[in-house]
Amino acid sequence: MITETILGLRFFNGDVDEVIDLISGKGGFLVAPSGACFARLTRDKAYREAMINADLAIPDSGAMVLLWKVFRGRTVKRISGWKYLRSLSSKFFAEKNAAVCWVVPNENARAKAAAWLNENNFAFSDTDFYVAPFYGALVEDADLVAKLNNRRPRHVVIGIGSGPQEKLGYYLREHLHYRPAIHCIGAALGFLTGDQVKIPAWADRSYLGWLVRLLCQPRIFAPRYLHAFRLPRLLLHYGEKLPPLRSRN
Repeated sequence: MITETILGLRFFNGDVDEVIDLISGKGGFLVAPSGACFARLTRDKAYREAMINADLAIPDSGAMVLLWKVFRGRTVKRISGWKYLRSLSSKFFAEKNAAVCWVVPNENARAKAAAWLNENNFAFSDTDFYVAPFYGALVEDADLVAKLNNRRPRHVVIGIGSGPQEKLGYYLREHLHYRPAIHCIGAALGFLTGDQVKIPAWADRSYLGWLVRLLCQPRIFAPRYLHAFRLPRLLLHYGEKLPPLRSRN
């Protein structure tokens, strides 16, 4: 497995089908940080711990990939969360009977995901969904652990948004009695199901998914994307190294 270490995180550097086969075969949890997520490494201890302990990370951020090429002259093959989940769900749909638990943020997201699965003739039951509660800074969920230990699905797809989802993925890996493949893919599930603004394939290929979201919902995404402006400085200052955690004092 070829990886590239960026800001202390080991990113998979290869094809999407290869990384899906790796996480599906060995289990563990996979993360897909966007450009706006890296600043969180310096201010959120629990998030930082989850990220550095992830089994696999995919280079979802087009900005990170482009800046790394400029600053270090090295190429990382981008795998967006959108592309990853499209490939993963295609494998699920081909299998027909893949055992999957879908962790979603609310009832509307659950309904949209159920409709999407129906459209693709993928068999599921209501018990294959888990509507996550609102998590605080420390993410723990004994109810979800009990549900998964009881049903033992091979895959857990977490689409509740960056920050809580990585903490939840790490918590599940450490507390489950078995080792499923845990896919922390954030908004990608909403892109495919229609719960969020759908990203055209051309926009994803052109690293412009963020712009589509910004133009459609500027009040929501403009504040979030401001955090991405810290990424160039972090890459220049720390490169391969994990940036320090800022003191609260």
